[in-house]
Amino acid sequence: MSNGAAVVVGVDGSEPARRAVRLAAGEAARRNRPLRVVHGFIWPLLRVPVGGPVDTGLRHQAQEVVAAAVAEAEAAAPGLRVTGEIIDGEAAAALLGETPTASMVVLGDRGLGGFAALVIGSVAIQVAAYADCPVLVARGAERTAGPVVVGVDGSALSRAAVEFAAEEAALRGTRLHAVHAYTHPVSAGPGDMQPLVYEEGQLRGEEDRLLTESLAGLADRHPQVPVTREVRHGRPVAVLTEASRTAQLVVVGSQGRQELSGLLLGSVSQGVLHHADSPVAVVRTVGADGGG
Repeated sequence: MSNGAAVVVGVDGSEPARRAVRLAAGEAARRNRPLRVVHGFIWPLLRVPVGGPVDTGLRHQAQEVVAAAVAEAEAAAPGLRVTGEIIDGEAAAALLGETPTASMVVLGDRGLGGFAALVIGSVAIQVAAYADCPVLVARGAERTAGPVVVGVDGSALSRAAVEFAAEEAALRGTRLHAVHAYTHPVSAGPGDMQPLVYEEGQLRGEEDRLLTESLAGLADRHPQVPVTREVRHGRPVAVLTEASRTAQLVVVGSQGRQELSGLLLGSVSQGVLHHADSPVAVVRTVGADGGG
């Protein structure tokens, strides 16, 4: 990723996409990055004659969607470098094609093609599952106060999420709130038998140590970021959802230590995407720095 890597935002003219544009403009401005507005134009894939009145009309409509998003971004962050492009292809594929060179990708939780009954759209799920950079999903309340919350479970992706979240907290001038939720003892390794009875105090001490180890060195790397810690007995999705109600942003790794390696997007990250009351960032790549 180059130092000039853009923040990329996907647009389709929907209200969730407009929220994503405002969120992306703020991210690009904080990071001193250009903003790239992308619209996936699916019409050429439908094997209809190109250049006819329908195709021309729809392409003009797509151009208007991009132009409106560019104008909204410029209004949200005056002085921001903003460009727009229509990419022939389905929305998720168009956005995923951007991720190898992007600082991050931002999108709405649901687009024009989404079903109203779906809390989170299929495009958001696909992009979060496969992206080569952090994915920021605009959902919940837009807040300028409150902490950046990060879910911690000791996995490699969790550590990458902590680093990204600390950077976000530094850029936003706020504190980092690290949350570790547990429902049973941590497994020592594959095939490890969990005891049927365990001492709560001892278990709590082990979970506290896991969180402490996951945050080791953070104060040296980000001395300007105050860090608060929370260890809670409870399901991670429920605990993080509760924390999201006062957060500017919730950050999760795409997959946790207790989840099957074959899952591209783990149940916790999906659950948080479905239920959080704040924007959610999903970090899928170990070592992702979010372009700071």
